[in-house]
Amino acid sequence: MFNSFGNIFRLTSFGESHGKGIGGVIDGFPAGINIDLDFVQTELNRRRPGQSLLTTARQEPDQVEFLSGIFEGKSTGCPIGFVVWNKNQHSDDYNNLKNVYRPSHADFTYKTKYGIRDHRGGGRSSARETISRVVGGALAKLALRQLGISITAYTSQVGHIKLDDNYTAYDLSLVESNDVRCPDPIKAQEMETYIKQIKAEGDTIGGVITCVIKGCPIGLGQPVFGKLHAALGGAMLSINAAKAFEYGDGFKGLKMKGSEQNDVFYNNAGRIETRSNHSGGIQGGISNGQDIYFRVAFKPVATVLMEQHTVNLDGIDTTLKAKGRHDPCVLPRAVPIVEAMAAMTILDYYLIDRTTQL
Repeated sequence: MFNSFGNIFRLTSFGESHGKGIGGVIDGFPAGINIDLDFVQTELNRRRPGQSLLTTARQEPDQVEFLSGIFEGKSTGCPIGFVVWNKNQHSDDYNNLKNVYRPSHADFTYKTKYGIRDHRGGGRSSARETISRVVGGALAKLALRQLGISITAYTSQVGHIKLDDNYTAYDLSLVESNDVRCPDPIKAQEMETYIKQIKAEGDTIGGVITCVIKGCPIGLGQPVFGKLHAALGGAMLSINAAKAFEYGDGFKGLKMKGSEQNDVFYNNAGRIETRSNHSGGIQGGISNGQDIYFRVAFKPVATVLMEQHTVNLDGIDTTLKAKGRHDPCVLPRAVPIVEAMAAMTILDYYLIDRTTQL
């Protein structure tokens, strides 16, 4: 399996949903970075289950324990090892799924590829694996903070309810003011009501998360196979339930003429900038110093609490009805995961840029 992410900054994760714990090892993290352990835990708290009525009722403290690489509040440059112990597994909830394939889950492909699968919560394929990503992303954020780079994601669409304006029209400081993590209070209330309705039906719903990276320097990324937007896209599409990625104007730009979409350059007090940002802060695969913004589409959670048709391990038709504690909508808890993957990607490409400059 490919269990590592990154080039110079590299996260290797381990653990399963219902195993003893989830953890990771981070290589290539710069020495001398101030490590705010409370900040790292806060990032995990944003991802953890049971935080609101919009998420799974599973109660996990998700307390991170660092094992190496940090001394007297600073990174040492050595590998940073960490673990989060699982505390609240209800493995019996999955016994009725042991011999069947859940629709739209990794059960069938995983079993066919490896000849074995952990049916308890999906095992390695579970979204609980993203704990390691959030820890890695929190550390990357701390390093990027010293470079003046910030990353903010938010829920911009749930089902048919969406924000109509560009991210610049919203106060992103309001993202954490509601459970759905949307910067528009009115739309946030509509989204929350809709998610609760879907949950009461035993069903699930998907949507879109928008992410904005500010302060990124010019020059990150390579012009051919190391394009920055390709790296961000690969990072986002590695997240469970992510189905699509677009940056800048994306598909909306197809309705525009080239003369309308081109980002015209001008001299802003000695600094070359663009009057618009349809490119999303990346041109030719390389960051241009403007805000980087992109969107990630997430499908409805595959586990629905209603009877569905499927087949068993022998290919015989049957039905199943899932039990347990599941998210009716992944978006609120996916916001910090999107930020984490973006942070690790940007830090990795910053470190790559330093090694390629003479």
